[in-house]
Amino acid sequence: MSTMTSSRAGVRIRFAHAPGFWVIAATFLTTMAFSTIPTPLYAIYQQRDGFPTYVITVIFASYAVGVMASLYLAGHVSDWLGRRRVALLAVLAEALSAAIFLIWPEVPGLLVARFICGVGVGVLTATATAHLSELRQVARPGEDPSRSALISSMVNLGGLAFGPLVGGLLAQYVSSPLERPYEIFLVLLLISAVGIALVPETVERLEERPAYRPQRVALPSSARPLFFASAIGAFAAFAIFGLFTSLAPTFLAGVLHHTSRLLAGVVTFAVFIAGAASQAVFVRLSRPAQLRLGLVAMSVGLVGVAVGGLLPNLYLFVIGGIVAGAGVGLVFRGAVATAASLADPSSRGEVLAALFLIAYAGLAIPVLAIGLGIALLPAQVALLLFSALILVLVNAAVIRMLAAQRR
Repeated sequence: MSTMTSSRAGVRIRFAHAPGFWVIAATFLTTMAFSTIPTPLYAIYQQRDGFPTYVITVIFASYAVGVMASLYLAGHVSDWLGRRRVALLAVLAEALSAAIFLIWPEVPGLLVARFICGVGVGVLTATATAHLSELRQVARPGEDPSRSALISSMVNLGGLAFGPLVGGLLAQYVSSPLERPYEIFLVLLLISAVGIALVPETVERLEERPAYRPQRVALPSSARPLFFASAIGAFAAFAIFGLFTSLAPTFLAGVLHHTSRLLAGVVTFAVFIAGAASQAVFVRLSRPAQLRLGLVAMSVGLVGVAVGGLLPNLYLFVIGGIVAGAGVGLVFRGAVATAASLADPSSRGEVLAALFLIAYAGLAIPVLAIGLGIALLPAQVALLLFSALILVLVNAAVIRMLAAQRR
């Protein structure tokens, strides 16, 4: 289970590559869960401090901005600083975020905490994905590399799903709902940091480090139209996730008159799990078939969300969200596969970096827009406009991707 290496400084204990893989997977799961644990808590902050709903969207957008900034500025530095060191720094950033949530729970503190959380998530997403692949390759050299990619994807979405569920449970049944979730995750993140320190490094550090530069993004000119169609699809998919990780609890309490904190967490959990499950269930379908099915599911689900908000009807709103979430999983998977197929191996990472940057913009921009809409219009009307916009974007993007694949 572990190895020992001697040095002049003493004896170092390290996990072997196989258990190290699961340590990084557990750390990745914990970090992604922490990133969504505030979802059912926003309504409590709002009730306590009396700020308008659009402030929730600003707090949430600060997280997305942090993710995008770190993806662009630091998503690639583990290639020459080492996976373990960068992953450790990312998890310690998450621990700092948890501490700020505890000691500075007012709106300015929430903005800072969410931004730092986003920075850590952006760095860890890129680093952990690469680290998991490399650890698995050493531990099981004969295994299909797609196995590691599938586990990484499931851990990512699984963490995003479990965060609101855990937050909702703690908020509903435990005293001090604005402190206890962060206290628990602060401990888990510090334990994860200890685990990372014992995981094998998989990158040989260079004696002379290259000059720092931000992540470069290369787009083959001939592939730009199809790339941007894929990126718009990813943007629209993440916009739905952004809605359910920021404003869904507020809609549940204010429009649908269901104030249960547990329900708020369960709804968001169900949307994310639907996205992960659809990828696993329909993995054997061809890419065009997955895109068509995803387009139908997202379209039907968005209509259900909008109508459920207008009536209002809790069941239609929730079922619409789950159906849309399943569509998100398929459309996003298709967008990533399409974008990856456009580039040569030497530029594939840069193309995917561009795709993820645009996708995370989908977490921030539409949610900010709907937050502004709620300040000016009835919440049901703002939700209807949001759903109509995303419906148009995803249909245009998927139809463009399908047309290109028929050529």
